[in-house]
Amino acid sequence: MIYPIVIYGDEVLRRKCEPIAPDYPDVKKLAEDMFLTLEEAEGVGLAAPQIGKDIRLFIVDCTPWAEEDPSCADYKRAFVNPEIYEFSEEKKTYNEGCLSFPGIHADVARSLSIRMRYMDTDFVEHDEEFTGLKAWVIQHEYDHIEGVVFTDRIAPLRRQLLKSKLLNLAKGKYRCAYKTR
Repeated sequence: MIYPIVIYGDEVLRRKCEPIAPDYPDVKKLAEDMFLTLEEAEGVGLAAPQIGKDIRLFIVDCTPWAEEDPSCADYKRAFVNPEIYEFSEEKKTYNEGCLSFPGIHADVARSLSIRMRYMDTDFVEHDEEFTGLKAWVIQHEYDHIEGVVFTDRIAPLRRQLLKSKLLNLAKGKYRCAYKTR
Protein backbone atom coordinates (compact mmCIF):
# COMPACT_ATOMS: atom_id res chain seq x y z
CA MET A 1 0.00 0.00 0.00
CA ILE A 2 1.23 3.48 -0.84
CA TYR A 3 0.30 6.08 1.75
CA PRO A 4 -0.52 9.73 1.12
CA ILE A 5 2.16 12.04 2.50
CA VAL A 6 1.14 14.37 5.33
CA ILE A 7 1.92 17.98 4.44
CA TYR A 8 3.19 20.75 6.72
CA GLY A 9 0.38 22.14 8.81
CA ASP A 10 -0.90 18.79 10.06
CA GLU A 11 -0.46 18.50 13.84
CA VAL A 12 0.99 14.96 13.62
CA LEU A 13 4.24 16.51 12.28
CA ARG A 14 4.63 18.41 15.58
CA ARG A 15 4.00 15.53 17.99
CA LYS A 16 6.72 13.65 19.81
CA CYS A 17 5.96 10.08 18.78
CA GLU A 18 5.20 7.11 21.01
CA PRO A 19 7.44 4.01 21.25
CA ILE A 20 6.31 0.85 19.49
CA ALA A 21 5.80 -2.32 21.56
CA PRO A 22 6.75 -5.71 20.10
CA ASP A 23 3.05 -6.55 19.82
CA TYR A 24 2.38 -3.57 17.52
CA PRO A 25 0.41 -5.03 14.60
CA ASP A 26 2.27 -5.69 11.34
CA VAL A 27 5.38 -3.53 11.87
CA LYS A 28 7.17 -5.34 9.04
CA LYS A 29 4.26 -4.75 6.64
CA LEU A 30 4.08 -1.11 7.67
CA ALA A 31 7.82 -0.68 6.99
CA GLU A 32 7.43 -2.42 3.59
CA ASP A 33 4.55 -0.08 2.73
CA MET A 34 6.64 2.90 3.82
CA PHE A 35 9.43 1.78 1.47
CA LEU A 36 6.87 1.55 -1.37
CA THR A 37 5.62 5.04 -0.51
CA LEU A 38 9.19 6.36 -0.36
CA GLU A 39 10.05 4.82 -3.72
CA GLU A 40 6.95 6.29 -5.34
CA ALA A 41 7.74 9.71 -3.84
CA GLU A 42 11.40 9.45 -4.93
CA GLY A 43 12.75 10.31 -1.49
CA VAL A 44 15.53 8.95 0.71
CA GLY A 45 13.74 8.88 4.06
CA LEU A 46 10.25 8.67 5.50
CA ALA A 47 9.06 8.86 9.10
CA ALA A 48 5.79 7.46 10.42
CA PRO A 49 4.36 10.93 11.19
CA GLN A 50 4.66 11.73 7.49
CA ILE A 51 2.03 9.08 6.82
CA GLY A 52 -0.12 10.15 9.76
CA LYS A 53 1.14 7.70 12.40
CA ASP A 54 2.61 9.08 15.64
CA ILE A 55 4.91 6.14 16.34
CA ARG A 56 8.71 5.97 16.64
CA LEU A 57 9.47 4.42 13.27
CA PHE A 58 11.31 5.72 10.24
CA ILE A 59 12.96 4.26 7.17
CA VAL A 60 15.88 5.33 5.01
CA ASP A 61 16.96 4.31 1.53
CA CYS A 62 20.24 6.01 0.69
CA THR A 63 20.84 4.04 -2.52
CA PRO A 64 20.14 7.08 -4.77
CA TRP A 65 23.33 8.60 -3.33
CA ALA A 66 25.57 5.61 -4.13
CA GLU A 67 27.51 7.51 -6.81
CA GLU A 68 28.39 10.26 -4.36
CA ASP A 69 28.98 7.86 -1.43
CA PRO A 70 29.59 4.18 -2.30
CA SER A 71 28.66 3.13 1.27
CA CYS A 72 25.08 4.15 0.40
CA ALA A 73 24.74 1.45 -2.27
CA ASP A 74 21.78 -0.77 -1.37
CA TYR A 75 21.51 0.91 2.06
CA LYS A 76 17.88 0.44 3.12
CA ARG A 77 16.84 0.20 6.76
CA ALA A 78 13.91 0.54 9.10
CA PHE A 79 14.51 2.03 12.57
CA VAL A 80 12.14 1.24 15.43
CA ASN A 81 12.26 3.22 18.70
CA PRO A 82 15.56 4.92 17.83
CA GLU A 83 17.49 7.10 20.24
CA ILE A 84 20.39 9.24 19.07
CA TYR A 85 22.63 9.63 22.09
CA GLU A 86 25.78 11.13 20.62
CA PHE A 87 26.35 13.85 18.00
CA SER A 88 29.76 14.81 16.66
CA GLU A 89 30.75 18.44 17.12
CA GLU A 90 31.87 18.58 13.50
CA LYS A 91 28.99 19.61 11.26
CA LYS A 92 28.28 19.93 7.57
CA THR A 93 25.61 21.93 5.81
CA TYR A 94 23.46 20.26 3.18
CA ASN A 95 20.57 21.62 1.17
CA GLU A 96 17.56 19.74 2.54
CA GLY A 97 14.09 19.16 1.29
CA CYS A 98 11.27 17.10 2.73
CA LEU A 99 8.38 15.12 1.29
CA SER A 100 6.09 16.94 3.75
CA PHE A 101 7.33 20.33 2.45
CA PRO A 102 7.04 20.02 -1.34
CA GLY A 103 9.01 22.66 -3.21
CA ILE A 104 10.82 23.97 -0.13
CA HIS A 105 14.57 23.55 0.34
CA ALA A 106 17.00 25.14 2.79
CA ASP A 107 20.55 24.73 4.01
CA VAL A 108 20.67 22.82 7.30
CA ALA A 109 23.80 22.11 9.38
CA ARG A 110 23.89 18.64 10.93
CA SER A 111 26.49 16.53 12.74
CA LEU A 112 28.80 14.52 10.49
CA SER A 113 28.47 11.46 12.71
CA ILE A 114 26.01 10.16 15.29
CA ARG A 115 25.61 7.17 17.60
CA MET A 116 22.18 5.65 17.89
CA ARG A 117 20.40 2.79 19.62
CA TYR A 118 17.44 1.33 17.78
CA MET A 119 15.56 -1.85 17.01
CA ASP A 120 14.88 -3.41 13.65
CA THR A 121 11.42 -4.67 12.65
CA ASP A 122 12.15 -7.98 14.43
CA PHE A 123 12.75 -5.93 17.62
CA VAL A 124 16.42 -6.90 17.70
CA GLU A 125 18.45 -4.17 19.42
CA HIS A 126 21.32 -2.38 17.66
CA ASP A 127 23.83 0.28 18.69
CA GLU A 128 25.60 1.83 15.76
CA GLU A 129 27.60 4.80 14.54
CA PHE A 130 26.51 6.50 11.33
CA THR A 131 28.55 8.97 9.29
CA GLY A 132 28.22 11.17 6.25
CA LEU A 133 25.06 11.11 4.17
CA LYS A 134 23.54 8.26 6.19
CA ALA A 135 23.95 10.28 9.40
CA TRP A 136 22.39 13.30 7.71
CA VAL A 137 19.22 11.54 6.49
CA ILE A 138 18.86 9.65 9.80
CA GLN A 139 19.01 12.94 11.73
CA HIS A 140 16.35 14.44 9.45
CA GLU A 141 13.99 11.47 9.95
CA TYR A 142 14.76 11.28 13.66
CA ASP A 143 13.70 14.90 13.98
CA HIS A 144 10.29 13.93 12.56
CA ILE A 145 9.62 11.44 15.36
CA GLU A 146 10.65 14.12 17.86
CA GLY A 147 8.10 16.58 16.42
CA VAL A 148 10.80 18.72 14.78
CA VAL A 149 10.79 19.70 11.10
CA PHE A 150 13.80 20.79 9.06
CA THR A 151 12.64 24.41 8.82
CA ASP A 152 13.02 24.60 12.62
CA ARG A 153 16.77 24.19 12.05
CA ILE A 154 17.28 27.03 9.58
CA ALA A 155 18.23 30.63 10.31
CA PRO A 156 15.31 32.75 11.56
CA LEU A 157 15.64 35.19 8.64
CA ARG A 158 15.49 32.37 6.10
CA ARG A 159 12.49 30.90 7.95
CA GLN A 160 10.77 34.29 7.78
CA LEU A 161 11.41 34.43 4.02
CA LEU A 162 9.77 30.99 3.67
CA LYS A 163 6.79 31.94 5.83
CA SER A 164 4.37 32.60 2.95
CA LYS A 165 5.26 29.28 1.29
CA LEU A 166 4.77 27.48 4.60
CA LEU A 167 1.38 29.13 5.13
CA ASN A 168 0.27 28.02 1.67
CA LEU A 169 1.34 24.45 2.44
CA ALA A 170 -0.53 24.52 5.75
CA LYS A 171 -3.81 25.30 3.99
CA GLY A 172 -4.10 21.68 2.83
CA LYS A 173 -3.21 18.60 4.89
CA TYR A 174 -2.39 15.96 2.33
CA ARG A 175 -1.18 15.48 -1.16
CA CYS A 176 -1.24 12.22 -2.98
CA ALA A 177 0.54 12.78 -6.24
CA TYR A 178 1.29 9.08 -6.27
CA LYS A 179 -0.74 6.23 -7.60
CA THR A 180 -2.31 4.17 -4.86
CA ARG A 181 -2.05 0.44 -5.33
